[in-house]
Amino acid sequence: MKSKELVEKLKDRLGMDKFDFKFDKEKDTLRLNHKSLNRGMDISLPEIIAKFQTLKEKAIDEVVYTIDQTFSAMEKEQNEGFHNLSSVYPVIRSTSFPLQSNEGYPFLTTDHTAETRIYYALDLGTTYRLIDESMLEKLQVSANQVREAARFSVRKLPTNTKKDEVAGNVFYFLNQNDGYDASRILNESFLKEMESNIEGDMTLSVPHQDVLIIGDIRNEVGYDVLAQMTMHFFSIGAVPITSLSFVYEKGELEPIFILAKNRVEKEQEEK
Repeated sequence: MKSKELVEKLKDRLGMDKFDFKFDKEKDTLRLNHKSLNRGMDISLPEIIAKFQTLKEKAIDEVVYTIDQTFSAMEKEQNEGFHNLSSVYPVIRSTSFPLQSNEGYPFLTTDHTAETRIYYALDLGTTYRLIDESMLEKLQVSANQVREAARFSVRKLPTNTKKDEVAGNVFYFLNQNDGYDASRILNESFLKEMESNIEGDMTLSVPHQDVLIIGDIRNEVGYDVLAQMTMHFFSIGAVPITSLSFVYEKGELEPIFILAKNRVEKEQEEK
């Protein structure tokens, strides 16, 4: 499928009466502007085309659903405004994720790791909107109040996991599909509870928004399995974050490649 063909498909599915479409051939992006809201979003076409190769029409269904839900949230925000901070949650994104909204307002963020950054979202039911600095006045709160509310909210989310064993290693998968699965990496009490049951090295992976993988790595094969697993999840996620996993120890996250490097250096020193 070519970009121009994809644009035509999206025009058919979304409707010309509701949106203005502007295809940027050079950047290979599509700019959507909602006529009544006078707000828009940019869509990267190559990512959708790549998914279309394997998912076919399902890839189009996913992007259309995301667009519909995003603008529905904007309509709800415009019509109803904001209420309180009980609907604010943290979301994890890659450090390559944009730092400002399409309107040019900086998102409210907090540093997390070299690979990940924390953003904050106003939950709107079937979707959410990332909070930018222009929204703080409407919410009538400070940035710190939003961060505190989000930390509290993430602790209220369910933490049910599914367990799998591979080559003597144990993996726990958290996949509630509520938009905040990766956010559970910020629930310290949950992580400490899991740590108490871990026999080997405890690893944490957030390959995409809708999964948190906790590893109990008991042998070297476990790291190879984890690497393949996270790369697979990273490649299929609707909102990819990072294929890199972290070792969790004493409340700290350390990238696995740094851990491996330190181990090699330690072994060389011992020799």
